[in-house]
Amino acid sequence: MNKSRNRAVFGVLFLILFFFVILILFANFTMKAFQADNSRSLRGKKDIIGVIEVEGPIMESKKIIELLHVAEREDNIKAIIVRIDSPGGAVGPTQEIYHEMRRIDDAYNRSLQETNDEEKSNEDKGKNKDEKHSYTKGKPVYASFGSIAASGGYYLGAAARKIYANPGTLTGSIGVIMQFMDLSGLYEFAKVNPNTIKAGRYKDLGQPNRGLTKEEEGLMGDLLATVHKQFVDDILLLRKDKIKGDIWDHAQGQIFSGQEAFEVGLVDSLGSLWSAGREIHQELGLQSEFDLHFIEEKKRMNLWDILEGIEQVASKLNFQAVTDGMPRIMFMR
Repeated sequence: MNKSRNRAVFGVLFLILFFFVILILFANFTMKAFQADNSRSLRGKKDIIGVIEVEGPIMESKKIIELLHVAEREDNIKAIIVRIDSPGGAVGPTQEIYHEMRRIDDAYNRSLQETNDEEKSNEDKGKNKDEKHSYTKGKPVYASFGSIAASGGYYLGAAARKIYANPGTLTGSIGVIMQFMDLSGLYEFAKVNPNTIKAGRYKDLGQPNRGLTKEEEGLMGDLLATVHKQFVDDILLLRKDKIKGDIWDHAQGQIFSGQEAFEVGLVDSLGSLWSAGREIHQELGLQSEFDLHFIEEKKRMNLWDILEGIEQVASKLNFQAVTDGMPRIMFMR
Protein backbone atom coordinates (compact mmCIF):
# COMPACT_ATOMS: atom_id res chain seq x y z
CA MET A 1 0.00 0.00 0.00
CA ASN A 2 2.77 2.42 0.98
CA LYS A 3 4.73 1.58 -2.16
CA SER A 4 1.79 2.29 -4.46
CA ARG A 5 1.06 5.55 -2.57
CA ASN A 6 4.70 6.62 -2.97
CA ARG A 7 4.55 5.80 -6.68
CA ALA A 8 1.38 7.90 -7.05
CA VAL A 9 2.97 10.87 -5.27
CA PHE A 10 6.13 10.52 -7.39
CA GLY A 11 3.98 10.35 -10.55
CA VAL A 12 2.10 13.54 -9.64
CA LEU A 13 5.35 15.38 -8.85
CA PHE A 14 6.87 14.16 -12.12
CA LEU A 15 3.84 15.42 -14.09
CA ILE A 16 4.00 18.81 -12.35
CA LEU A 17 7.72 19.11 -13.12
CA PHE A 18 7.17 17.99 -16.72
CA PHE A 19 4.44 20.57 -17.36
CA PHE A 20 6.52 23.27 -15.65
CA VAL A 21 9.45 22.57 -18.00
CA ILE A 22 7.07 22.60 -20.99
CA LEU A 23 5.69 25.97 -19.80
CA ILE A 24 9.19 27.49 -19.56
CA LEU A 25 10.16 26.19 -23.00
CA PHE A 26 6.92 27.53 -24.49
CA ALA A 27 7.43 30.93 -22.83
CA ASN A 28 11.01 31.16 -24.16
CA PHE A 29 9.94 30.12 -27.65
CA THR A 30 7.12 32.67 -27.68
CA MET A 31 9.46 35.41 -26.48
CA LYS A 32 12.01 34.63 -29.21
CA ALA A 33 9.28 34.57 -31.84
CA PHE A 34 7.99 37.93 -30.62
CA GLN A 35 11.47 39.46 -30.70
CA ALA A 36 12.02 38.08 -34.19
CA ASP A 37 8.74 39.64 -35.36
CA ASN A 38 9.80 42.94 -33.83
CA SER A 39 13.16 42.93 -35.61
CA ARG A 40 11.50 41.88 -38.88
CA SER A 41 9.07 44.82 -38.59
CA LEU A 42 11.97 47.22 -39.27
CA ARG A 43 14.09 44.92 -41.41
CA GLY A 44 14.18 46.00 -45.02
CA LYS A 45 12.58 49.37 -44.24
CA LYS A 46 14.56 52.56 -44.64
CA ASP A 47 13.96 56.20 -43.80
CA ILE A 48 11.31 55.53 -41.16
CA ILE A 49 9.90 58.17 -38.83
CA GLY A 50 9.64 56.78 -35.30
CA VAL A 51 6.75 57.75 -33.02
CA ILE A 52 6.95 57.61 -29.22
CA GLU A 53 3.67 58.08 -27.37
CA VAL A 54 3.46 59.95 -24.05
CA GLU A 55 0.00 59.30 -22.63
CA GLY A 56 -1.56 60.25 -19.29
CA PRO A 57 0.08 61.88 -16.27
CA ILE A 58 3.88 62.00 -16.36
CA MET A 59 4.95 60.46 -13.06
CA GLU A 60 8.13 58.65 -14.15
CA SER A 61 10.62 59.04 -16.99
CA LYS A 62 12.30 55.64 -17.39
CA LYS A 63 9.93 54.11 -19.97
CA ILE A 64 9.88 57.14 -22.30
CA ILE A 65 13.65 57.66 -22.09
CA GLU A 66 14.26 53.99 -22.90
CA LEU A 67 12.04 54.32 -25.98
CA LEU A 68 13.94 57.46 -27.01
CA HIS A 69 17.17 55.47 -26.78
CA VAL A 70 15.68 52.68 -28.93
CA ALA A 71 14.76 55.23 -31.61
CA GLU A 72 18.16 56.91 -31.36
CA ARG A 73 20.03 53.63 -31.88
CA GLU A 74 17.90 52.34 -34.76
CA ASP A 75 19.66 53.30 -38.02
CA ASN A 76 16.47 52.98 -40.10
CA ILE A 77 14.71 55.65 -38.03
CA LYS A 78 15.62 59.06 -39.43
CA ALA A 79 13.43 61.28 -37.22
CA ILE A 80 11.51 61.01 -33.95
CA ILE A 81 8.03 62.38 -33.28
CA VAL A 82 7.04 62.48 -29.61
CA ARG A 83 3.25 62.16 -29.65
CA ILE A 84 1.95 63.85 -26.48
CA ASP A 85 -1.49 63.29 -24.97
CA SER A 86 -0.91 64.32 -21.37
CA PRO A 87 -2.16 66.89 -18.85
CA GLY A 88 1.34 67.07 -17.36
CA GLY A 89 2.76 65.57 -14.21
CA ALA A 90 5.63 65.63 -11.74
CA VAL A 91 8.42 68.15 -12.32
CA GLY A 92 11.45 65.84 -12.05
CA PRO A 93 10.43 63.18 -14.61
CA THR A 94 9.17 65.86 -17.01
CA GLN A 95 12.51 67.68 -16.93
CA GLU A 96 14.43 64.40 -17.38
CA ILE A 97 12.50 63.55 -20.55
CA TYR A 98 12.84 67.14 -21.81
CA HIS A 99 16.64 67.11 -21.43
CA GLU A 100 16.97 63.70 -23.10
CA MET A 101 14.92 64.93 -26.07
CA ARG A 102 17.17 67.98 -26.30
CA ARG A 103 20.33 65.85 -26.08
CA ILE A 104 19.25 63.67 -29.02
CA ASP A 105 18.20 66.65 -31.14
CA ASP A 106 21.36 68.63 -30.27
CA ALA A 107 23.53 65.64 -31.23
CA TYR A 108 21.82 65.62 -34.64
CA ASN A 109 22.45 69.37 -35.07
CA ARG A 110 26.14 69.00 -34.19
CA SER A 111 26.52 66.02 -36.51
CA LEU A 112 24.81 67.92 -39.32
CA GLN A 113 27.16 70.88 -38.78
CA GLU A 114 30.18 68.55 -38.86
CA THR A 115 28.89 67.10 -42.13
CA ASN A 116 28.51 70.56 -43.68
CA ASP A 117 31.97 71.60 -42.48
CA GLU A 118 33.51 68.41 -43.91
CA GLU A 119 31.79 68.88 -47.27
CA LYS A 120 32.96 72.51 -47.43
CA SER A 121 36.51 71.40 -46.56
CA ASN A 122 36.42 68.72 -49.27
CA GLU A 123 35.12 71.28 -51.75
CA ASP A 124 37.97 73.68 -50.90
CA LYS A 125 40.45 70.84 -51.40
CA GLY A 126 38.94 70.00 -54.77
CA LYS A 127 37.50 66.66 -53.72
CA ASN A 128 34.35 65.19 -55.23
CA LYS A 129 31.36 67.26 -54.14
CA ASP A 130 29.09 64.24 -54.35
CA GLU A 131 30.97 62.47 -51.57
CA LYS A 132 28.69 62.72 -48.54
CA HIS A 133 29.62 62.07 -44.97
CA SER A 134 27.07 59.77 -43.37
CA TYR A 135 26.17 61.15 -39.96
CA THR A 136 24.53 58.79 -37.48
CA LYS A 137 24.64 60.73 -34.24
CA GLY A 138 21.33 61.88 -32.81
CA LYS A 139 18.00 62.31 -34.57
CA PRO A 140 15.81 65.35 -35.25
CA VAL A 141 13.06 65.40 -32.61
CA TYR A 142 9.56 66.77 -33.26
CA ALA A 143 6.40 66.95 -31.13
CA SER A 144 2.79 66.27 -32.05
CA PHE A 145 -0.02 67.19 -29.64
CA GLY A 146 -3.12 65.00 -29.41
CA SER A 147 -6.25 65.93 -27.44
CA ILE A 148 -4.31 67.55 -24.58
CA ALA A 149 -0.70 68.62 -24.07
CA ALA A 150 -0.92 70.92 -21.10
CA SER A 151 1.61 72.04 -18.48
CA GLY A 152 4.20 69.21 -18.34
CA GLY A 153 2.82 67.93 -21.64
CA TYR A 154 3.63 71.29 -23.22
CA TYR A 155 7.01 71.30 -21.42
CA LEU A 156 7.97 68.15 -23.37
CA GLY A 157 6.77 69.71 -26.61
CA ALA A 158 9.05 72.68 -26.00
CA ALA A 159 12.05 70.32 -26.27
CA ALA A 160 11.23 69.62 -29.93
CA ARG A 161 12.53 71.56 -32.91
CA LYS A 162 8.96 71.90 -34.16
CA ILE A 163 5.56 71.50 -32.48
CA TYR A 164 2.44 70.36 -34.34
CA ALA A 165 -1.02 70.61 -32.75
CA ASN A 166 -4.60 70.03 -33.79
CA PRO A 167 -6.70 73.23 -33.84
CA GLY A 168 -8.77 71.85 -30.95
CA THR A 169 -5.89 70.53 -28.85
CA LEU A 170 -5.90 71.82 -25.26
CA THR A 171 -2.43 73.11 -24.47
CA GLY A 172 -0.54 75.80 -22.55
CA SER A 173 -1.18 75.79 -18.78
CA ILE A 174 2.38 77.00 -18.29
CA GLY A 175 2.67 77.15 -14.54
CA VAL A 176 3.45 75.17 -11.40
CA ILE A 177 1.14 73.91 -8.67
CA MET A 178 1.59 72.33 -5.25
CA GLN A 179 -1.33 71.53 -2.98
CA PHE A 180 -1.50 71.12 0.78
CA MET A 181 -4.46 69.84 2.79
CA ASP A 182 -5.31 71.41 6.15
CA LEU A 183 -7.36 68.81 8.04
CA SER A 184 -6.93 70.37 11.48
CA GLY A 185 -10.65 71.21 11.69
CA LEU A 186 -11.60 67.65 10.78
CA TYR A 187 -9.12 66.25 13.33
CA GLU A 188 -10.64 68.50 15.98
CA PHE A 189 -14.16 67.37 15.06
CA ALA A 190 -13.09 63.71 15.20
CA LYS A 191 -11.24 64.35 18.48
CA VAL A 192 -7.97 63.16 16.93
CA ASN A 193 -4.82 64.82 18.26
CA PRO A 194 -1.76 63.97 16.10
CA ASN A 195 1.64 64.51 17.74
CA THR A 196 4.58 65.42 15.51
CA ILE A 197 8.18 65.11 16.68
CA LYS A 198 10.61 66.88 14.38
CA ALA A 199 14.21 68.03 14.08
CA GLY A 200 14.39 71.01 11.76
CA ARG A 201 12.25 74.12 11.80
CA TYR A 202 10.30 73.40 8.60
CA LYS A 203 10.32 69.59 8.71
CA ASP A 204 6.56 69.31 9.28
CA LEU A 205 5.69 71.90 6.63
CA GLY A 206 2.62 70.75 4.74
CA GLN A 207 1.49 68.19 7.32
CA PRO A 208 -2.33 67.89 7.29
CA ASN A 209 -2.71 68.49 11.04
CA ARG A 210 -2.06 72.23 10.61
CA GLY A 211 -2.12 75.02 8.06
CA LEU A 212 0.90 76.86 6.66
CA THR A 213 2.28 79.89 8.45
CA LYS A 214 2.82 83.11 6.50
CA GLU A 215 6.55 82.47 6.53
CA GLU A 216 6.04 78.96 5.13
CA GLU A 217 3.69 80.27 2.43
CA GLY A 218 6.45 82.69 1.43
CA LEU A 219 9.03 79.89 1.29
CA MET A 220 6.83 77.70 -0.89
CA GLY A 221 5.91 80.65 -3.09
CA ASP A 222 9.62 81.33 -3.73
CA LEU A 223 10.19 77.64 -4.50
CA LEU A 224 7.37 77.49 -7.03
CA ALA A 225 8.49 80.77 -8.62
CA THR A 226 11.96 79.26 -9.15
CA VAL A 227 10.53 76.15 -10.83
CA HIS A 228 8.13 78.31 -12.88
CA LYS A 229 11.13 80.27 -14.19
CA GLN A 230 12.87 76.99 -15.10
CA PHE A 231 9.77 76.08 -17.14
CA VAL A 232 9.77 79.41 -18.97
CA ASP A 233 13.55 79.37 -19.54
CA ASP A 234 13.33 75.91 -21.11
CA ILE A 235 10.53 77.09 -23.41
CA LEU A 236 12.60 80.10 -24.50
CA LEU A 237 15.61 77.91 -25.29
CA LEU A 238 14.12 77.10 -28.71
CA ARG A 239 11.13 79.43 -28.92
CA LYS A 240 12.51 82.84 -27.93
CA ASP A 241 12.14 84.20 -31.47
CA LYS A 242 8.83 82.43 -32.09
CA ILE A 243 6.75 83.66 -29.14
CA LYS A 244 4.61 86.68 -29.95
CA GLY A 245 4.55 89.21 -27.12
CA ASP A 246 5.89 88.65 -23.61
CA ILE A 247 6.18 84.96 -22.73
CA TRP A 248 5.11 85.74 -19.16
CA ASP A 249 1.73 86.91 -20.46
CA HIS A 250 1.21 83.38 -21.84
CA ALA A 251 2.70 81.62 -18.80
CA GLN A 252 0.10 82.30 -16.12
CA GLY A 253 -1.46 78.83 -16.18
CA GLN A 254 -4.11 79.65 -18.81
CA ILE A 255 -5.27 77.03 -21.32
CA PHE A 256 -5.06 77.63 -25.08
CA SER A 257 -6.64 75.81 -27.95
CA GLY A 258 -4.19 74.59 -30.58
CA GLN A 259 -5.37 77.44 -32.83
CA GLU A 260 -4.76 80.07 -30.12
CA ALA A 261 -1.38 78.55 -29.25
CA PHE A 262 -0.39 78.76 -32.92
CA GLU A 263 -1.40 82.44 -33.06
CA VAL A 264 0.83 83.38 -30.09
CA GLY A 265 3.76 81.21 -31.21
CA LEU A 266 3.48 78.42 -28.65
CA VAL A 267 3.15 75.87 -31.48
CA ASP A 268 4.60 75.97 -34.99
CA SER A 269 2.00 74.33 -37.17
CA LEU A 270 -1.57 73.03 -37.12
CA GLY A 271 -2.12 69.46 -38.22
CA SER A 272 -2.53 65.85 -37.22
CA LEU A 273 0.22 63.37 -36.42
CA TRP A 274 0.09 62.00 -39.97
CA SER A 275 0.16 65.39 -41.68
CA ALA A 276 3.11 66.27 -39.43
CA GLY A 277 4.81 63.02 -40.44
CA ARG A 278 4.33 63.69 -44.15
CA GLU A 279 5.71 67.22 -43.79
CA ILE A 280 8.77 65.95 -41.89
CA HIS A 281 9.26 63.18 -44.47
CA GLN A 282 9.34 65.79 -47.24
CA GLU A 283 11.41 68.30 -45.24
CA LEU A 284 14.16 65.74 -44.57
CA GLY A 285 14.09 64.52 -48.17
CA LEU A 286 13.55 60.90 -47.19
CA GLN A 287 13.58 58.67 -50.27
CA SER A 288 11.45 55.73 -49.13
CA GLU A 289 7.67 55.65 -48.97
CA PHE A 290 6.21 57.61 -46.04
CA ASP A 291 5.84 55.43 -42.94
CA LEU A 292 5.31 56.03 -39.24
CA HIS A 293 6.68 53.37 -36.90
CA PHE A 294 5.21 53.38 -33.37
CA ILE A 295 7.96 52.43 -30.94
CA GLU A 296 6.55 50.45 -28.04
CA GLU A 297 7.84 48.93 -24.85
CA LYS A 298 8.94 45.32 -25.28
CA LYS A 299 6.15 43.02 -24.10
CA ARG A 300 7.10 40.64 -21.29
CA MET A 301 6.58 37.12 -22.58
CA ASN A 302 9.34 35.23 -20.79
CA LEU A 303 8.25 33.64 -17.49
CA TRP A 304 11.17 35.14 -15.57
CA ASP A 305 10.51 38.57 -17.07
CA ILE A 306 6.87 38.29 -15.97
CA LEU A 307 7.91 37.37 -12.42
CA GLU A 308 10.41 40.24 -12.40
CA GLY A 309 7.67 42.57 -13.65
CA ILE A 310 5.36 41.51 -10.84
CA GLU A 311 8.13 42.24 -8.33
CA GLN A 312 8.71 45.71 -9.85
CA VAL A 313 4.98 46.51 -9.72
CA ALA A 314 4.82 45.45 -6.07
CA SER A 315 7.84 47.62 -5.29
CA LYS A 316 6.27 50.62 -7.07
CA LEU A 317 2.98 50.14 -5.21
CA ASN A 318 4.93 50.05 -1.95
CA PHE A 319 6.75 53.27 -2.85
CA GLN A 320 3.49 54.89 -3.99
CA ALA A 321 1.76 53.96 -0.74
CA VAL A 322 4.54 55.71 1.19
CA THR A 323 4.68 58.84 -1.02
CA ASP A 324 0.99 59.32 -1.91
CA GLY A 325 0.39 61.58 1.06
CA MET A 326 3.45 63.73 0.35
CA PRO A 327 3.02 67.07 -1.44
CA ARG A 328 4.62 67.21 -4.92
CA ILE A 329 5.53 70.10 -7.17
CA MET A 330 3.61 69.48 -10.39
CA PHE A 331 3.47 70.70 -13.98
CA MET A 332 -0.16 69.63 -14.04
CA ARG A 333 -3.49 70.91 -15.23
